[in-house]
This record gives sequence, structure tokens and C-alpha cells, in this order.
Amino acid sequence: MIKAYVLFKVNSGSEKEVCKKIADLDNVLDASIIYGEYDIIAKVAVPELTHLNEFLDKVRSMPSVILTSTMIVAQEYRGRGRREPNLEGQK
Repeated sequence: MIKAYVLFKVNSGSEKEVCKKIADLDNVLDASIIYGEYDIIAKVAVPELTHLNEFLDKVRSMPSVILTSTMIVAQEYRGRGRREPNLEGQK
């Protein structure tokens, strides 16, 4: 499984509409509107790199998408709040 973060720059005022469309696509784990240089970030999981290319082709063809930047995850660590508690309830 390949995971990636995709950052989007979109036309001003279209953030909500584009973010909802992105979140509805297959392989998107979550999508968020953000502040800063980019407008939207999406976390994507695909079985193969070719599927990531297909996903990127699809989102780049959306009329309001100006630019994307893709970062493929090398290693992933769970935060304390997302870890499974052990059976004894100890930390």
C-alpha cells in the first residue's frame, strides 16, 4: 500500500467545493482545507504507484485546481492519541 499527501492550490473561493469533491474520490482517506501556501491537503492510499498517477491525473483535471504537490510517505508513526490501548490500561 502506498500512502501520500497531496497539497492543492485552487482558485480563490472554490476551496470548500473542491475539497468535498476530493474527499468523495476513491482512495482518499481524508481531505482538509488548510491555511498557508496551499489551500487543501488530502491523504491518499493506493495499492500501486500507477493508481497514484491515475488519481493525480483526475484531480489535476478539475477546473479549479491550479497546482498540486505530492509527497509519498516513507514511514508512518501513530500519534499517542491514535495508538491502541493495551489490555491493562497502562501507558
